[in-house]
Order: sequence, then structure tokens, then C-alpha cells
Amino acid sequence: MAEPSITLEVFRYRPEVEQEPTFQSYTVPYREDWVVLDALNYVKDEVDGSLSYRWSCHMGVCGSCGMMVNDEPKLSCAAFLRDYYPQPIRVEPLANFPVERDLIINMDDFMHKLKDVQPWIIREEEKPVSEGEYLQSPAELASYKQFSMCINCMLCYAACPVYGLEPDFIGPAAIALAQRYNLDSRDQGQDARREVISKHEGVWECTFVSECSVVCPKHVDPAAAIQQAKASGAIDWFKSVLLPRGSQ
Repeated sequence: MAEPSITLEVFRYRPEVEQEPTFQSYTVPYREDWVVLDALNYVKDEVDGSLSYRWSCHMGVCGSCGMMVNDEPKLSCAAFLRDYYPQPIRVEPLANFPVERDLIINMDDFMHKLKDVQPWIIREEEKPVSEGEYLQSPAELASYKQFSMCINCMLCYAACPVYGLEPDFIGPAAIALAQRYNLDSRDQGQDARREVISKHEGVWECTFVSECSVVCPKHVDPAAAIQQAKASGAIDWFKSVLLPRGSQ
């Protein structure tokens, strides 16, 4: 009895070989416990060593193996073949990003935006080490913990129709990480981040489609972070208009 198999239709783009992307079909063994990443590794190891893609941990932690699987942004290490069998699986690079080669996208735009929102703790003045740690209550941790789970997999950007149409949009993951630090009781950098996320290309560009939260493999809920940031920005604006300077 022949071993069951499944077909991968893989996006190929090799700039030194072809001017336009193509698709190449590969037949790989079908196994109940295999994910799309296992199938790609089989192709790479046994069939076509020229295939290029990113991956690292194979555990849904590093975020590097994000791809479009049958038109949906997925971590390929979490997309089981059994969910598609016996139909072919089409694998493409994440939408809304320039493609460097095959399934590898260029993430420079996101990295610049991530730096702009300063996703680290900012202190106006550090207390001496001798005074101990900056302690937090469980409630203070809970206020931002969900947004800290982002693994920078870019699935939310691939799913975001606003980013697809307006590449200047800061985007869901960067705003969620900005909100993570804005809510951190140890942080004092809210004013610096507000200048970035409250401008036209920031939170107000979001139309609340919420696909970013639907596809997030870590349930970060970037859509909620964006709405929280909108509410905070609106409150700050009203305070600046209604309250005398220095009384906010």
C-alpha cells in the first residue's frame, strides 16, 4: 500500500533566476503529526535544497516561520497537515511585505516602526541599586501582561487591511508593544510614545477590523491595545483643552 501524500504548492522567487514569482508543486509524505514546517523541511532536505524560508524553534515561540497557508497568516510550525488533507496546501510569504526570496520577507519597515515606539522601559531618573527593585503588584502586572506576549511573528501585519493599503501605518504589533510599556507601572515614557502612536499614521488609522487579533497565535489582542491607546489619547486631548496648564 502506497504511503499517503499531500501536495505543497510553494511560492518561489529567486531574483537571480526569474523576474516574476512562480509556484512549484512538491509531493511530500502525509503524516498525522506533521505541520507545514515539517513538510517544507522535507522538501528542503530530500527534494529541493534551493527552497528558502525562515524558521528556528519549531515550538511557536520564535515567530520566525510565519507564512500564508491557504491565504491565511499562520505559524507554519502550528499549521497541521491534517487540517488540510487531502487537498493541496498553498504556501506563500506573508502578505503586505516585500519578498526577498521564496518565502522570506523583508521586515525592515517593521523594525524601524518598532524602534520608533521605544518598546523598553524609559525612566526619567533611575533610583540607586541599593534601594532595590521596582516592585509591581499582581494587578499591575496583569494590566499589560497580555500585550507582552507578542513574538514579532508579523501575522497581524499580513492580516491587517489598513497596513496593506497604507504602508505608513505603524501597525498592530508595534502599537501593542507601545501600549505594553505605557501600562507598565515602572515606565515613564508615555509622552515620548504618544507623539508616535497618536499621529495620523498611528492608532487613528486603525478601522477596528480586528483581523490582527484573530490571527495572533499568542492571543495578544493588538486590536484591544489600539482601542485602549485611542481612549487614552482622547482623554489626554480633552484634558489639554479643558484643564489649565499644569493641572493635568
